Amino acid sequence: MQGKSMETIRILFVGDVVGATGREMFAKHIGAIKQQYAIDAVVVNGENSSNQGRGITPKIAQFFFDHQVDVITSGNHIWYSRDIYAYLDQNPRILRPANFPSGAPGSGVVVIQVKGRRVAIVNLQGRVFMREQTECPLRAADSILTYLKDKTNIIFVDYHAEATSEKMALAYYLEGRVSGVVGTHTHIQTADERVLPKGTAYITDLGMCGSLNSMLGMQKDAIMSHFLTQLPVKFTVDTSSPFVLSG
Repeated sequence: MQGKSMETIRILFVGDVVGATGREMFAKHIGAIKQQYAIDAVVVNGENSSNQGRGITPKIAQFFFDHQVDVITSGNHIWYSRDIYAYLDQNPRILRPANFPSGAPGSGVVVIQVKGRRVAIVNLQGRVFMREQTECPLRAADSILTYLKDKTNIIFVDYHAEATSEKMALAYYLEGRVSGVVGTHTHIQTADERVLPKGTAYITDLGMCGSLNSMLGMQKDAIMSHFLTQLPVKFTVDTSSPFVLSG
């Protein structure tokens, strides 16, 4: 994103980091990636980064901050570990979706300094095929843009949603009003990255950081058993190589 001085700001968004496998993959490569692409800030979706592949703990959040992460975004699994509730109120750089009802811990927007410019990171969650009864993400985005009006015009949105149409709807709704909209949640990177006509960057899903030959970062056998039998199974993070780091 180019500011008034036309100085380029490079922000890396990393898709859902899955379990210890994803954390180790990220930690191993983030330094080289930042150097190769001259990255100025790093945003990671950490809602699946616990050892179980669901949720995040304060210790894991600090792990990311210790490994050059500027902001952690999340989604529906942010509430999996109750240990994170108080931490969300204590550390504004870890976000939960902004369109959860008022009274939920934490915030869904943060403004950080990047190369002397103020940059806003916004976290929203979709409603299609999602269990949580969140508020309308489009109207929530309007409220956030009003809040940010006198703070910055460099705004990026992590939209944690299931349906591609819902992600595209938000992108078109915010087109020309935000710098970029990136989708997360499905763990499968899409091939539709582009800049919309009014200048907003967009991709339907960033993908994930985890085991490549897995099912969304989890071991395949249990999930296939669930599809075949419809019986409940325990999902286990896949630790087998090769690995993928998508963003």
